[in-house]
Amino acid sequence: MDMRQMSRLLVGLAFLPLLSEAAGKCERLIVTGSPDAPPYLWRDPADPAHLIGASADLIQQAGHALGIKVEVLYGGKRAQAQDEVRTGRMDMLLDAPLTVAGLSSFDYIHPPLVRNDYLVWTRKASPLSYETPADLHGHAGAVSQKARLSETFNEFAQHQLNLEPQPGLTQAFQKLLLGQVQYVLAGRYAGMATAQTLGIADDLLAHPQPIDQPGLFLAVSHDSACNEPWLRGQLAKKMTELPASGMTEAAVQRNLERWKTQLQQPLSAPKQ
Repeated sequence: MDMRQMSRLLVGLAFLPLLSEAAGKCERLIVTGSPDAPPYLWRDPADPAHLIGASADLIQQAGHALGIKVEVLYGGKRAQAQDEVRTGRMDMLLDAPLTVAGLSSFDYIHPPLVRNDYLVWTRKASPLSYETPADLHGHAGAVSQKARLSETFNEFAQHQLNLEPQPGLTQAFQKLLLGQVQYVLAGRYAGMATAQTLGIADDLLAHPQPIDQPGLFLAVSHDSACNEPWLRGQLAKKMTELPASGMTEAAVQRNLERWKTQLQQPLSAPKQ
């Protein structure tokens, strides 16, 4: 070994403790998100201080694989949860929409944790034929105020569609059945569970082609002590591996059934 190789080896050894420290300094992540977005994330009826759902399951699986304890806590309503992470009081959002404004406060992990397919729902006997968004021009529609649509689609909808916001999917579907609107925009799984719980699934048609597919991203606060390159890189790797392994779809299906069971309990009511 010549002197040049020896020097490189010594420099590398000198940096090993620093790399080890950087990779291991984050032992606990406090994460939050929207508390009303089943089957991805919602407040645990048995433990209201925590959030449950597919997104919670997936981040905990990723944390376990990385040796990091993950707590998924209720941080308030959607805007409050975002503020908790923006200010660094919590480390990460589980379901952040990718926005230009968000880049000033968050580092987004790519690819997204999940993608939420929004479908066009009509009555089965409806004369409305849907294949592309242009087919909705001139028709009245409804959408839940809790919908998390992409920035691009929201811009399109404001200028091209006639959408009436409703408090939740229950109200939107009721207006559809009464003929007060011709279609509803709803998430694939939220729409399915709500329609089944209301007993109207046989009356509705969900057109299979998504009209929007907003990504729900992990977003790490710029002010989080855990926001460092090693963690962001490892999370990006996990976000790639989870869908390929089938774990993402399994988590969604498992939590869809979990949420439907809750909706069918006597004291529960659909919130979407």
